[in-house]
Amino acid sequence: MNLPAGGLHFSNQTGSKGGTKLFLNGQEVSKDDPQFDPPWYGSDLWTEQGIEFIDEAIAEDKPFFWYLAHVAPHFPCMAPEATIAKYRGKYMHGWDKLREERYARQIESGLVDESWSLEPRPEQIPAWDSLSQEEKERYDDMMAIYAAMIEEIDKNIGKLVAALDSRGKLDNTLILFLSDNGGNAEGGVSGRYEGGSPGDPHSNVFIGRCWAHLNNTPFRKYKHYNHEGGIATPLIAHWPAKIQPATDQKTWIKTPTHVIDLMATCVDLAKAEYPTRFNGNEIHPLEGQSLQPLLTGTGEFAERALYWEHEGNAAVRAGNRKLVRQGARGKWELFDLGADRTEQVNLAAENQDEVSALQKQWRQWAKSHQVLPKPTKKKK
Repeated sequence: MNLPAGGLHFSNQTGSKGGTKLFLNGQEVSKDDPQFDPPWYGSDLWTEQGIEFIDEAIAEDKPFFWYLAHVAPHFPCMAPEATIAKYRGKYMHGWDKLREERYARQIESGLVDESWSLEPRPEQIPAWDSLSQEEKERYDDMMAIYAAMIEEIDKNIGKLVAALDSRGKLDNTLILFLSDNGGNAEGGVSGRYEGGSPGDPHSNVFIGRCWAHLNNTPFRKYKHYNHEGGIATPLIAHWPAKIQPATDQKTWIKTPTHVIDLMATCVDLAKAEYPTRFNGNEIHPLEGQSLQPLLTGTGEFAERALYWEHEGNAAVRAGNRKLVRQGARGKWELFDLGADRTEQVNLAAENQDEVSALQKQWRQWAKSHQVLPKPTKKKK
């Protein structure tokens, strides 16, 4: 089952994403098709259809690869009302206090080094205490909707795990869970809060920059950017047959990896051969590295530079040194992520030779990977 784009959550959804088509086995199907038992919420449907796929694989005694792309919490934010109601009022402490609390928990868990400074609240974002009661309640409800979406994902991950367990497939199935980007600031400081009942299938809610600032604790920037707030997300791996749990439960694997490593990992673990051609077309070779050495503690995981580019925003990371640029014409900034993961101290001015070398390295990668030259717009 798949969608051509994100944003569809309910079978009876209206608005900008309500017309999104739904496909099953490559064929378009109606969103209210009786086989899906409408009305449905997307996170439930994607999971239930995936479990049917697992059963098909088991029936044919075949291994399976399942890419479960939850649309939640993609905008427009919406979720079942009963779930939203559980979170109303829980965000009335506001982004300033909640951010400090999250930062403290991150340090306590060992996820964040206490030497990394918490990125200050940008001046465009108002202090929570400066808001009226009405404004606070509006923002609180927006975040309650978002939190409800996260619970719906969590519930369905549990459903997935239970299904694998009951079928005797959990221990030898590798589950990788991650977000594709950092918090989304689209909608600006005010966000969007539209509709008669915000959060329902006919509304239009974006949590906006203020809550994205909380979601990205302790980092700078947001989705679209190549600063850590845009690109850094944790990867959770579960594979009881192979992953050996750390004796110290606060131990994290902190080796920098990239989404390009997921394909390489799957090919490696499945002992598959990555093709060089398909339908007469040459296929670009794998760029990533298998995560098996990091997951199992056996073998070597080679150091390498990592690269990014999105909408003109760009970055390269070599070791703990990261060169990053906001916008195609932005100035390059240099950070030492070992000492300053939150990118607060720009080292570019006193390290111009290093900046030039990393910039050259990024451009070589960009030219060899069709990032540059940028395509030109065709004249109408």
